[in-house]
Amino acid sequence: MQSHSLALVAVALLLAVWTLVAGWAVLAARARMARAQGAQQLARKLARMVEEAPALPLLVRADGRIEGASRLAGWLGRDALPDYLTELEDVLDAQALGALTQAVRHTQKTGAPLAMALVPRGGARTLSVRGGLADPQVAPADAALLWVFDATDSESRVRALEAESAQAHADFSGLAGLIEAAPLPMWFRDAAMRLRLVNSAYVRAVGAASAVDVVEQGIELVEAGEGPTPAKVAADVFASGRPLERVVSATINGQRRTMRVSDLPIGAEGVAGYAVDIEQMEELTRQFRRFREAERQTLDTLSAGIAQFDAGRNLVFANQPFLRIFAIPPAWVADTPPFDRVLDRLRDGGKVPEVRDFPEWRRERQAWFHAREPREEPWHLSDGTHLRVVAQPMPDGGLLLIFEDRTEQLQLSATRDTLLRTRTATFDNLFESLAVFGPDSRVQLWNRRFATDWALDEEFLATHPRADHLLTRLAPSLRRPAQVGQIGQVIQAATLERKQTSGRLALADGRHLEFSGVPLPDGNGLLTVLDITDSQKAEAALRERNAALIEADAVKSRFMANMSYEFRNPLNSIGGFAEMLDSGLAGELTPQARDYVAAILASVARLGEQIENVLDLSQSEAGMLPLAREPVDIFPLLADVVRERAEKITAAGLTLDLRGTSAVGKVTGDVRRLRKVFGLLIDNAMAATPEGGRILVECTRQAHDVRVVVSDNGKGMDAAALARAMEGLSLSTDGRPVERRLGLGLPLVRQLIAAHGGQFELLSEPGAGTSAIVTLP
Repeated sequence: MQSHSLALVAVALLLAVWTLVAGWAVLAARARMARAQGAQQLARKLARMVEEAPALPLLVRADGRIEGASRLAGWLGRDALPDYLTELEDVLDAQALGALTQAVRHTQKTGAPLAMALVPRGGARTLSVRGGLADPQVAPADAALLWVFDATDSESRVRALEAESAQAHADFSGLAGLIEAAPLPMWFRDAAMRLRLVNSAYVRAVGAASAVDVVEQGIELVEAGEGPTPAKVAADVFASGRPLERVVSATINGQRRTMRVSDLPIGAEGVAGYAVDIEQMEELTRQFRRFREAERQTLDTLSAGIAQFDAGRNLVFANQPFLRIFAIPPAWVADTPPFDRVLDRLRDGGKVPEVRDFPEWRRERQAWFHAREPREEPWHLSDGTHLRVVAQPMPDGGLLLIFEDRTEQLQLSATRDTLLRTRTATFDNLFESLAVFGPDSRVQLWNRRFATDWALDEEFLATHPRADHLLTRLAPSLRRPAQVGQIGQVIQAATLERKQTSGRLALADGRHLEFSGVPLPDGNGLLTVLDITDSQKAEAALRERNAALIEADAVKSRFMANMSYEFRNPLNSIGGFAEMLDSGLAGELTPQARDYVAAILASVARLGEQIENVLDLSQSEAGMLPLAREPVDIFPLLADVVRERAEKITAAGLTLDLRGTSAVGKVTGDVRRLRKVFGLLIDNAMAATPEGGRILVECTRQAHDVRVVVSDNGKGMDAAALARAMEGLSLSTDGRPVERRLGLGLPLVRQLIAAHGGQFELLSEPGAGTSAIVTLP
């Protein structure tokens, strides 16, 4: 029983032990299962992390076999990874695959790290490969573990940054080259205002050896002088953060030049600067000022009024004729009034045309500033003044107004029209046959006598036939028709050759005609035909009488010349004695005696002048007048003559207007004789003009001649008085004075002008004044 109990206890113990062992085994199995499940879960987690990682592993064994994630095949553009590295030849080009293979082998042998970039075929993705020798726990020895990154975005960014860096470097190089090659000095100062960089132009300007010397020695381009130093100016610019531009003088290449210096703040880096040589511009500015002053002085000498407005429509200049025409004081112009105010002042002074709506008229004139072409219009003023107004737009937006007083010109034009009508009436009532031919040999004008004498109908002449057609009509009327060619030669000589020729013809009806061709100043030719049938009978007698008259005239001229010399000697004696009396050699004279002596001296001077005139006149008529032949500036000569008589003109209460410029040029002649000619003409005009009158001396250049007109607004003369004045007479037939003229003055003027090869003409009408016209070649 006891043994049985022990057996039971042993069995129980054995069962308990077995139960314990079985329980422990079960618990151990469960623990292993739990650990296996944890390891498997960890493996799945690690595999998932590897799949989601930005870098994928690639294991390359020593024999070249590869293992890697399936996603890596997608990066390489394949469905699955190949077994060996060399089988990636369809993914990588030969050069890239060779480089990868060599790098992997090097890593397997040496354990050195590997880093390179791969671009699969097609170039859509860039892969960055980093790796080294694999851990023995991961793979057997000599295996390489590579990590592959998708570096597509980063590589693109790197390439973009590299391109941007290369472009920035190129831009910087180009900018540096541009600054270095710039012809103007440029420099850069650091925050301490020390020179750090200068270009070659700066080095040349300061005469330094190199830019390094300039920087080390701190050589400044601009001297400090009395003002702040360049560094102090740059410091102020750096502190204010605003650029500064100034004009200073500097010595450049040994020459003093005017420079425009600019300092520019460059953030917190410092201050950059450059200098522009404006010496030439300053010189041009000075030249422009001198030119403008000279131009305005020239405008002051013109007879036309000039008013200049700037782009702001303000009056900036007005010459003296403008001030005189419109009675404007210079001080008013100095205030630079606007255009509207100028027109208002002119209107207040009655110097603009009378218009119904003045504000609208003024607005229309404001449009002159915007016109592209000059505008011209006449102004007829209430006081009878006629102004020609020219509005010239200026390139700078301003306006130049020119006011030309054409009152006298219109009056002269009216006088000319009257003279033309008078000439036409005279032309038709002459007893001579007259016809005017143009340069094209066509008949331009003819009188009634011409058509009557040659039996020509008006319809034929109205067609303005050519000379050859006209001569065909005239030939049957001649005694010898073949002689009609002589008329044609005379016409040709007058129109084309500008020569005066003449001839005679006999008509079939017994008449004898004398014809002559005269070249006219306007380029036409005048054919005059005179019936000399009756005059031929008296021709011989007239020739004899003419010879006698010529001889008598020569005797008269010689007599006058001799008498002039004979008069001169006693006259000189009288003058000499009178001067001695006046000087007190014969004792002190009483006031009344001095007056007598002064009267004697004045009479002697006057008589001496008349004797000299008589001598010149007689020598001229005899063809013995000596004349110098030298170039003479005609306008300055006229100005001197007028200046000599300025006091007399003022004392007589007269106004003399001299018109012309030195551009008229020169003539060839005797200065003393020409001075006498124009002096006599001006003295005549002064003598004939009452107090308050006006004398005009105008000098103009024509095609081949110089024309001088001396006119006055005196009483004028009729035809008879005009003829007597030309002969040196001063009284009418009843003994009353016609007009105060200077005796032999006008005949002497005519002779002196003829001796110079010129022409003299005297025009006058009662109540319209007198005009003396001198034409010199």
